[in-house]
Amino acid sequence: MATHRRRHRHHSYNRFRLLIPAISAISGSILIVYALISLLAPSPVHHHHLLRRTELNETVVVDDSPAVASVFKVPIGGGMVSDRSLWSTRMSKYYFGCSNASNKFPKVETVTYPNRYLLIATSGGLNQQRTGITDAVVAARILNATLVVPKLDQKSFWKDSSTFSEIFDVDWFISHLSKDVKVIKELPQKGGKGLVPYRMRVPRKCNERCYQIRVLPVIIKKKAVQLGKFDYRLSNKLDTDLQKLRCRVNYHALKFTDPIIEMGQRLVNRMRKMGKHYVALHLRFEPDMLAFSGCYYGGGEKERRELGKIRKRWKTLHSNNPDKERRQGRCPLTPEEVGLMLRALGYNKDVHLYVASGEVYGGDDTLAPLRALFPNIHSKDTIATKQELEPFSAFSSRMAALDFIVCDESDVFVTNNNGNMAKILAGRRRYFGHKPTIRPNAKKLYRLFLNRENMTWGEFSSRVRTHQRGFMGEPKEVRPGRGEFHENPAACICEDIEAKSKLDALPRKFGKNNADVDEPAVDQDTETESTESELSDQDEDDDLLGAQFQHLVNDTSVDNDPLISDSPELEELLSD
Repeated sequence: MATHRRRHRHHSYNRFRLLIPAISAISGSILIVYALISLLAPSPVHHHHLLRRTELNETVVVDDSPAVASVFKVPIGGGMVSDRSLWSTRMSKYYFGCSNASNKFPKVETVTYPNRYLLIATSGGLNQQRTGITDAVVAARILNATLVVPKLDQKSFWKDSSTFSEIFDVDWFISHLSKDVKVIKELPQKGGKGLVPYRMRVPRKCNERCYQIRVLPVIIKKKAVQLGKFDYRLSNKLDTDLQKLRCRVNYHALKFTDPIIEMGQRLVNRMRKMGKHYVALHLRFEPDMLAFSGCYYGGGEKERRELGKIRKRWKTLHSNNPDKERRQGRCPLTPEEVGLMLRALGYNKDVHLYVASGEVYGGDDTLAPLRALFPNIHSKDTIATKQELEPFSAFSSRMAALDFIVCDESDVFVTNNNGNMAKILAGRRRYFGHKPTIRPNAKKLYRLFLNRENMTWGEFSSRVRTHQRGFMGEPKEVRPGRGEFHENPAACICEDIEAKSKLDALPRKFGKNNADVDEPAVDQDTETESTESELSDQDEDDDLLGAQFQHLVNDTSVDNDPLISDSPELEELLSD
């Protein structure tokens, strides 16, 4: 019996031993097949939504999520949107700029006191200085004083030595305002000696009563007062006649000198010869601007190191959370994101694009994605010769003035930021006919850009158009009194009631939502967006001054007036 068991075990062992080579052969075959499949199969697609910064020579961080084929693809032709005009605003013909003084606004001779002289020293670059000049005229009117032609900032980040008369037509400025405010070129002399102005500062957004309480007693006693760091030192909310005076200054009295106008118009004419329409893009993507914003664009440790080094210039600058800044729409759009937005709105790749910008962080590599979307990209440096630009090239404000003219005359103006030039041009284009002005709804677009690889181009473009309703320069996009007055001069825009009433009386062929006759439709979240934007898009200077100074804006008490901080206010970065 035992012998039988031993034989059975021996026989089973022999059978198992014979199976081992067969199992090994089969396993080897499987491994070989798997290796061949691995070699021949395409590599997984890794999705990421950070800006590719090839010039940084850094390894781009990618999202190691499961491989999913991207469905997002920008169409080659682009195609125009057919349900609305891309080159005009629907209701603009029923609104017009109106800044004439009312009958209640006294003549200048009856209100100007002798021996009251107001001087200002502006801050920042061209456009920030422009706000200061505009508001200085109104401040002089409030104080019943004579205004001395403003001094331009020559020591800021831009280091431009230009004087007022080298940028603006000073004689036109004086004569055009002669019925509103007395303006002289220099302080008068008494006894062979010139008056020495008393220097002081006023809080930001100082209202009419604030000037009367803080400055008027000083100017009566000292005869001449110079207000320093004069930008955004006047409240947004003023009497209607004072607001209209603001518009007469900004839109009529402030005229560039003839050489600047002539060169600017030459650039405009050259853009017009390239096509029926052109789009002007004010692109703020300079290293200093990005450093100040505290945003991150996917350039790895090198980007963080480079921008962090620049940020150290401003000791008062608080540290930012880059992701939070992007979520709240506070980061300038990248050139590629601007291009995607414009293509989604319906602008064909054949459109000619004029780019007004300083030094772009990353140079040509950063601009490459925009150039792929819009091959016809131009700037003043590409459509003018060095000889033509030579009288202007050494002066940043004069070069900025040329860009200002080309952007102002463009069929469509688009910006990737909410800086001073963007605000002033938005207000100016509203006043002169509501020419299309595209301000990115950055808070909503951020989410789209983040997830675009997971949607089709049709879905993406549809959502872009939805989010941009209320951000396209249409009349009544922003409620009166909201936002910066320079961006939304509602007091200076009138409605053609008679023409509008005739329009309203017409039968509506397509129901109450007829796009040709109704007010511009607004995204459901536009009201919320606008309110949030107005709260968050105050000048960055305000944020840096801190809460301890904000109460001074409308404070009318002179007894508890702490010294205004002399810390750098960063105005130069936000000017152009």
